Amino acid sequence: MTKPAEVNTAVSGRVSSEAHTMPELLDIQRAAFLRDGIPDAKTRIDRITRLSSLLLDNADEIAEALNEDFGTRPRELSLAADVAGCMVDLTHQRRGVEKWMQESNTAKVQGALGFKQRIRHDPLGVVGIMGPWNFPLQLTFVPAGAAFAAGNRVLMRPSSITARTTDVIAKHAPDYFSIEELAVITSKHGGGADFAKLKVDHMFFTGSPEVGASVAQEAAKNLVPVTLELGGKNPAVVDPDADIDKAATMLADARMVNGGQVCLCPDYVFVPEAKVGEFTDKVIARWTANFATVRNNPEYTATINQKNYDRILGLIADAQELGADVRQVVPAGEPLPDAEKRKIAPTLLTGVKAGMKIEEDEVFGPVLTVYPYRDLAEAIRYIAAHPHPLTMYWCGDDNENLARLADGTRSGSINANDFALHMFGAELPFGGVGRSGMGGYHGKTGFDTFSHARAIAVSSMPLKVAEMMSPPFTARDAKMTNGQMKLWRRLNKRAIKKLKKR
Repeated sequence: MTKPAEVNTAVSGRVSSEAHTMPELLDIQRAAFLRDGIPDAKTRIDRITRLSSLLLDNADEIAEALNEDFGTRPRELSLAADVAGCMVDLTHQRRGVEKWMQESNTAKVQGALGFKQRIRHDPLGVVGIMGPWNFPLQLTFVPAGAAFAAGNRVLMRPSSITARTTDVIAKHAPDYFSIEELAVITSKHGGGADFAKLKVDHMFFTGSPEVGASVAQEAAKNLVPVTLELGGKNPAVVDPDADIDKAATMLADARMVNGGQVCLCPDYVFVPEAKVGEFTDKVIARWTANFATVRNNPEYTATINQKNYDRILGLIADAQELGADVRQVVPAGEPLPDAEKRKIAPTLLTGVKAGMKIEEDEVFGPVLTVYPYRDLAEAIRYIAAHPHPLTMYWCGDDNENLARLADGTRSGSINANDFALHMFGAELPFGGVGRSGMGGYHGKTGFDTFSHARAIAVSSMPLKVAEMMSPPFTARDAKMTNGQMKLWRRLNKRAIKKLKKR
C-alpha cells in the first residue's frame, strides 16, 4: 500500500477540519477551487487514490469502530461493505476519468460548414455529501470518489449516529488530504440540518425519504441541486416456475444482511399461493440453520439504536394485534427480543393486511413479510399502487414474466436471483425513482452527476443568427422563414405517414 506521504503531495501541514466552522470550510474550498482552476486527470486520479488509501490503510480501526457503533457488527461485513465495497467504483472512476473529462465533438458535419459544437465536462466546484449510518463509509466515499473524478472539492459528513466511525475518518483524513480538497464534518460542527443549509454547488444525500425531503427543502432555498438516494419497501416476486428452495434461501439471506438494515434489503415477497407454505418453511429453516444463537452472536448485527429497536418491535406488535401470523427463530434459552443488546429474532409475517403499520413503513430490520398471489397481475397491481421502491427482486428465469413485472412497475433497479447485484457492476447506475430518490451515481453516471455538461458553439459562418432574429426584418428574412416552415411541415407529414405504417 502506498504511504500517505508519497501520494499526498497536495497536503501542506496537518490541519484538521474541526479547526474551522462549516461555512469557513466551504469558503476555503471554494477559494482553492477558484485559485487552482480545473484539475487535470493526474490530480483527480491522485485524489481518488488517496481516498482509497484512507480506507485501506485504516481498515482494522474502521471495522472496530463500526462494531462499537452498532454494538455488534461482524468484521467481515464491515470490511466487505464499507472498505472493499468502495473499491469497485473508486477503481472504475480512476480508470475512466481521463476519457470522461475530454471534450466531445457533437457536430462534425456542421463544423465543416463553419458551425462548431462541442461539450465540455466541467466540475461544479464544492460538493456536499451527507451519509447514512447503515453503511456510513461506503455511502460517502463512493460519491466522494465520483465528485473527485469530476474535478470537485468535497465536504463530507458521515452520520453522527455512527460517531466512532466518523471520528476515525476525521482523525486520519488530514494525513491524506488538505482541507482544501476534503474536509470531514463531524457533530462538533453542527447537525445535519445545518449542513443542508450550506451554499455548496451540489448536495448529495443518502438516508430516509423523510429526512431527504427536509434536505431538499433547505437546498432549494439556495437553489442548490440535489441528488437523493433514499429507501423504501423493496418488493420481491417469486415466479410460478421458480425453484422455491433457491428463492427462499436467497431472500432469507438477503433480508438479514447487516441485520436487515440495508436500503436494498427485500421488505416483502409475493409467492404463488400454492407454494406459500413451502416457501415460509424454507425461510424459517434457513434462518434456524444460520442462527443457532442470536443474543451473543458476534456475527448477528444489532439494531443500531434504541429508537429503531423500539420502532421495529412496534411494527411487529401492531401487525400481530391486528391478526397477522408471526413466526420467529428464537434459539432455545435465549430471551428475545433483548433490549440490552438490541437483538431482534429473525421474524416472518404472513396474513398482513391494509391498516397494519408494516404495510406502509419500511422495516429496516430482520423482518420479512410474505403475500400470496394467484396471478402475477395481482403482485404487479399491488407494487404499482405503492411508492416506487429503490430496488425490486425477481426469483426466476429472465423470461416474459420478468418483462411483465418490469413493464408494469417502477423501481430504481431490478435484481434477479441474488442480492444487490447492480452494486457490483461498475457500469450500472445506482439511484431511486419517485419516493426512493432522484438522480444517480456509480460509474460514469456518478461522474456526470457531479459535472456540468457545458455547451460550446462557435460560428465562422457569414450568416448571423443575431441579424436574422432582430429588426428590421427584410424580404430575405421572410423568405427564409417561410422556407423553414415548408420544410418542417413536409418532414412532419412524412413522420405521420411512417407512424401510420408501423
